[in-house]
Amino acid sequence: MTITEKIDGCVKAIREKTDFVPKVALVLGSGLGNYAQNIKIEKEISYREIPGFPVSTVPGHDGKFIFGYVGETPVVCMKGRVHYYEGYPISDVVLPARTMLKLGAKILFLTNAAGGINYDFAAGDLMLITDHISCFAPNPLIGPNEDSLGLRFPDMSEVYKKDLQEVIRTTAKENDIDLKEGVYCQLTGPSFESPAEIKMLRSMGVSAVGMSTVVEAIAANHMGARVCGVSCISNLAAGMSENPLTHEEVQEAADKAAIKFELLVTESVKKFGNL
Repeated sequence: MTITEKIDGCVKAIREKTDFVPKVALVLGSGLGNYAQNIKIEKEISYREIPGFPVSTVPGHDGKFIFGYVGETPVVCMKGRVHYYEGYPISDVVLPARTMLKLGAKILFLTNAAGGINYDFAAGDLMLITDHISCFAPNPLIGPNEDSLGLRFPDMSEVYKKDLQEVIRTTAKENDIDLKEGVYCQLTGPSFESPAEIKMLRSMGVSAVGMSTVVEAIAANHMGARVCGVSCISNLAAGMSENPLTHEEVQEAADKAAIKFELLVTESVKKFGNL
């Protein structure tokens, strides 16, 4: 089965349950687990109801699509993402994002919890993603090009669209949210990075690091979607504090930042509906 055939199969299974057409696709990372309360829900579909669809195994990541409205903007939310470290092939990791775009979404809004590498960052900060670096995670476009999705050699000079970034910046200012900015790097996980790796990433100009997002952004950009992203800085990265890193710490810090994170996402998505 080709990648396109698999995507089409997922779309067909979803279309048997709803004809809802989203404008914005939203990937809910750690800290946005309760975001559904901000949505006027039209339909929920469990990933398990979609044949061949990957299912998240990470605590704090439910596995379902939520269709509905944020303000007047029609959205599809991915509540719980899958990660490369869970053992899925990279084509399955980006399958949900590709499926949401095939359902009609034109904008992909990526969120995540990330380790802060910039010394000016603190746990609970929000960071606008202005660009990315991928380390060790395989490119989701490797293999025969799916011409129906996009070009063999897509341009990556502006993955995170400047107009969408500006909407998020403006929204943060209007709501008195201190919004950092920086480059996000995806490593494979599931182990946290070593202090030496963090030093390497800092020397490369990276501000935050995590285990998701970049491969989804690459796949979406390949399909011609407009991409934006925000990271919740859930902890300082390895070697920057005396404390060992734990998933519980990440989840706790993300949960504490959830109110302002939800506000920033909600008000930005409302504005995306007018673009």
